[in-house]
Amino acid sequence: MKAADTGLDYKNGIVEMAHGGGGRAMTRLIETLFVARFSNPLLNEMNDQAFLPLADTDNLTGVKPHYVMATDSHVVSPLFFPGGNIGNLSVHGTINDVAMSGATPLYLAASFILEEGFPLADLKRIVESMAEAAIYDNIQIVTGDTKVVERGKGDGVFITTTGFGVVRDGIKRSPHNICVGDKILVSGTLGDHGVAIMSHREHLTFETEILSDTQSLSDLVAAMVAEVPTIRCMRDPTRGGLASVVNEITQQAKVGITLWEKKLPIQPQVKAACELLGLDPLYIANEGKLIAFCPSDSADQLLRCMTNHPKGANAAVIGEVTDDLRHGVQLETEFGGLRRVDWLSGEQLPRIC
Repeated sequence: MKAADTGLDYKNGIVEMAHGGGGRAMTRLIETLFVARFSNPLLNEMNDQAFLPLADTDNLTGVKPHYVMATDSHVVSPLFFPGGNIGNLSVHGTINDVAMSGATPLYLAASFILEEGFPLADLKRIVESMAEAAIYDNIQIVTGDTKVVERGKGDGVFITTTGFGVVRDGIKRSPHNICVGDKILVSGTLGDHGVAIMSHREHLTFETEILSDTQSLSDLVAAMVAEVPTIRCMRDPTRGGLASVVNEITQQAKVGITLWEKKLPIQPQVKAACELLGLDPLYIANEGKLIAFCPSDSADQLLRCMTNHPKGANAAVIGEVTDDLRHGVQLETEFGGLRRVDWLSGEQLPRIC
């Protein structure tokens, strides 16, 4: 039957690529199936990580910290791409989900699904890149699991990582904290990862090679939180890109958002590739960038902090939060007009993370 309250056809419907694309279809699937069946106060916050209020008050600071947990599966194709591979991507992706809460990541679990016949030399390269990424962030990979499936049924390797960290200042950074008038900042150029993957797949060449931006953001986040503790919320715009993340946030925060096209940092070669491929950089995945919401009077201070950090050198203030009963996102174009930035309706770039 097709449930009127969900829009999901449980009798005849099938899983489609769009259900993993970061847009409206994925959000509907998550909210109306998974969240509806698994519902609990922690899950229902609908953040990229769960706040676990289990810690005792710190005897030195008097602050009650929160534990944070996040999990992510990685199915990127190809496994090796300009600027990274599925190994360091699987570490960076989960570390960043933990860090977006303002937490210090501490531990990771890693689960591998391997396909029969996968070269051990490639597996060694992947594992070594994961180890290097963990060492960089002083993270320990403390548990895991390995399964092997028959040849032709696993596409090489899939990796799931789960991260655990602690928010030492006890502040819960969430879309529910966002207020009208808040400014929106991005830590760097948009669309690099998704375009790097697609350019590699399509064998496109440019004067300057487009590299994935995959990287851990925990050190940048630590600097930002120390400088501006009043940051309302942070997100890393991965699947579905900036557009999908801000649409999701407007629904959670019950506000509107206006983005300023002339302020969006996008590399010229990324723009060129998007024009060639018929893609919109607003919807392209990033794996080493974040967006942050902060009070308007703190935006300049936060921007200085970000641009003084190597991973925020190209940071910019790109928009503001508005009072919009429709909870929509609009883009102020370079010519002064406005256009709606809607949810991603399909899957622009499958298998990019």
